[in-house]
Amino acid sequence: MDDDGLRHRVRAAIDAAGSRRRVAAAVGLDETKLSKSLAGRRRFTPDELDRIAAHTGVGLTWLLRGEGRPPVTAASDLIAARTEPDDARKRILDAAWTLIATRGYHRVRIADVAESAGTSSATVHYHFADKDALLDEALRHNVELAHDRQAAALAAVDDPLERLETLLDLQMPEGPVLEPEWSIWMQVWVEALTEPRHRDLYARGQDRWFRTVLMTLESGARAGVFHDGDQTLRARQLTALVDGLGVGVMTGAATPAQMRAALRDFTTCIVRKDPS
Repeated sequence: MDDDGLRHRVRAAIDAAGSRRRVAAAVGLDETKLSKSLAGRRRFTPDELDRIAAHTGVGLTWLLRGEGRPPVTAASDLIAARTEPDDARKRILDAAWTLIATRGYHRVRIADVAESAGTSSATVHYHFADKDALLDEALRHNVELAHDRQAAALAAVDDPLERLETLLDLQMPEGPVLEPEWSIWMQVWVEALTEPRHRDLYARGQDRWFRTVLMTLESGARAGVFHDGDQTLRARQLTALVDGLGVGVMTGAATPAQMRAALRDFTTCIVRKDPS
């Protein structure tokens, strides 16, 4: 990650939102720690970056990589950015995301999404041309959420083994966030079989995940922490193992504990060098 670029974007977001003292207080960050982080003497934690993005109104993706929604330059614009129509669109996407995860892609109606989002069907149609456009965007939204959370969690992790363990932990299909994400991701797989427009979404999401694992394995091999060899092959083995085990957990054929044990065995026996 480009630490200089990250600090520059954090500084820009904070300056656009108001004084650093007020922003630090609003996000629960000690002002001294904020100053040290902006000066490069301390790294922002993933949680701090998440809170700064939420408070300043920028996209977490922009904060981390410079992509997506940048900061606005005036207080009046910042207020406007947090109200309609962007907030309504986000509520609609969040509602569609939840309904797809719990009911299934083809069982979600516009009226259901409107009711869950606390708005009208007309408002949903204002933001999305039709049901397919809404549900497709909700699937893309799911991929972006997972990637942003992953990037935030890895921002301050340098040790290759810790990065790999963090990556694998972020793929565990349990809890109020990851289990619904897995539900939607599995539906993306199914849709990609019959709908060509979903194949690109699957390919991009899978490629992001694969490349993150591959870079972590390559970094660990260079550092002498992981075994040498074909890291591309190893990344394919590991990502396939995660996918297969995750499906088992989601369908009740395995437990999260069994998935963790299988992944730990793979990283211990296949990936990591004997520390002795």
